[in-house]
Amino acid sequence: MKKGIHPENYRLVVFKDFSADESFLTRSCAATKDTITWEDGKEYPLIKLEISNRSHPFFTGKMKFVDTAGRIDKFNKKFAQSKFAK
Repeated sequence: MKKGIHPENYRLVVFKDFSADESFLTRSCAATKDTITWEDGKEYPLIKLEISNRSHPFFTGKMKFVDTAGRIDKFNKKFAQSKFAK
Protein backbone atom coordinates (compact mmCIF):
# COMPACT_ATOMS: atom_id res chain seq x y z
CA MET A 1 0.00 0.00 0.00
CA LYS A 2 1.10 3.54 -0.66
CA LYS A 3 1.88 5.57 2.42
CA GLY A 4 0.08 8.80 3.20
CA ILE A 5 -3.05 8.23 1.05
CA HIS A 6 -5.24 6.33 3.51
CA PRO A 7 -7.27 8.05 6.23
CA GLU A 8 -6.02 7.77 9.79
CA ASN A 9 -9.28 8.55 11.60
CA TYR A 10 -11.09 5.19 11.40
CA ARG A 11 -13.48 4.73 14.30
CA LEU A 12 -16.56 2.72 15.20
CA VAL A 13 -19.69 4.20 13.60
CA VAL A 14 -23.36 3.15 13.59
CA PHE A 15 -25.07 3.09 10.19
CA LYS A 16 -28.88 3.22 10.42
CA ASP A 17 -31.11 2.34 7.48
CA PHE A 18 -34.33 4.25 8.17
CA SER A 19 -36.38 2.49 5.48
CA ALA A 20 -35.76 -0.93 7.09
CA ASP A 21 -35.30 0.37 10.65
CA GLU A 22 -32.07 -1.63 10.95
CA SER A 23 -28.70 -0.55 12.33
CA PHE A 24 -25.20 -1.97 12.21
CA LEU A 25 -21.91 -1.06 13.85
CA THR A 26 -18.74 -0.97 11.77
CA ARG A 27 -15.59 1.06 11.24
CA SER A 28 -15.64 4.19 9.09
CA CYS A 29 -14.01 7.57 8.67
CA ALA A 30 -17.16 9.25 7.32
CA ALA A 31 -17.88 12.62 8.92
CA THR A 32 -21.11 13.09 10.88
CA LYS A 33 -22.54 15.38 13.55
CA ASP A 34 -25.18 12.95 14.86
CA THR A 35 -24.65 10.38 17.60
CA ILE A 36 -26.61 7.40 18.89
CA THR A 37 -26.41 5.11 21.91
CA TRP A 38 -25.70 1.55 20.77
CA GLU A 39 -26.79 -1.73 22.38
CA ASP A 40 -23.65 -1.83 24.54
CA GLY A 41 -24.59 1.49 26.18
CA LYS A 42 -21.80 3.48 24.49
CA GLU A 43 -22.40 6.49 22.27
CA TYR A 44 -21.19 6.32 18.65
CA PRO A 45 -21.35 8.63 15.62
CA LEU A 46 -24.46 7.97 13.45
CA ILE A 47 -24.62 7.82 9.66
CA LYS A 48 -28.20 7.94 8.34
CA LEU A 49 -28.99 5.82 5.27
CA GLU A 50 -32.04 5.77 3.00
CA ILE A 51 -31.16 2.38 1.59
CA SER A 52 -28.68 -0.37 2.41
CA ASN A 53 -28.31 -4.10 1.85
CA ARG A 54 -31.03 -4.58 4.51
CA SER A 55 -33.66 -2.74 2.44
CA HIS A 56 -32.46 -2.92 -1.18
CA PRO A 57 -34.66 -5.18 -3.39
CA PHE A 58 -31.60 -6.93 -4.85
CA PHE A 59 -30.59 -8.26 -1.44
CA THR A 60 -34.05 -8.70 0.13
CA GLY A 61 -35.81 -10.21 -2.88
CA LYS A 62 -38.79 -7.93 -2.23
CA MET A 63 -39.79 -5.17 -4.60
CA LYS A 64 -40.53 -2.00 -2.69
CA PHE A 65 -41.96 1.15 -4.22
CA VAL A 66 -40.54 4.33 -2.71
CA ASP A 67 -41.48 7.72 -4.12
CA THR A 68 -40.05 10.18 -1.62
CA ALA A 69 -40.17 13.30 -3.78
CA GLY A 70 -43.15 12.61 -6.06
CA ARG A 71 -40.79 11.88 -8.94
CA ILE A 72 -43.33 9.97 -11.01
CA ASP A 73 -45.95 12.71 -10.82
CA LYS A 74 -43.32 15.30 -11.61
CA PHE A 75 -42.17 13.29 -14.65
CA ASN A 76 -45.74 12.73 -15.91
CA LYS A 77 -46.56 16.42 -15.55
CA LYS A 78 -43.40 17.41 -17.43
CA PHE A 79 -43.92 14.73 -20.12
CA ALA A 80 -47.58 15.70 -20.70
CA GLN A 81 -46.45 19.05 -22.08
CA SER A 82 -44.03 17.57 -24.61
CA LYS A 83 -44.67 16.74 -28.25
CA PHE A 84 -44.21 13.01 -27.48
CA ALA A 85 -47.13 12.83 -25.04
CA LYS A 86 -49.61 11.50 -27.62
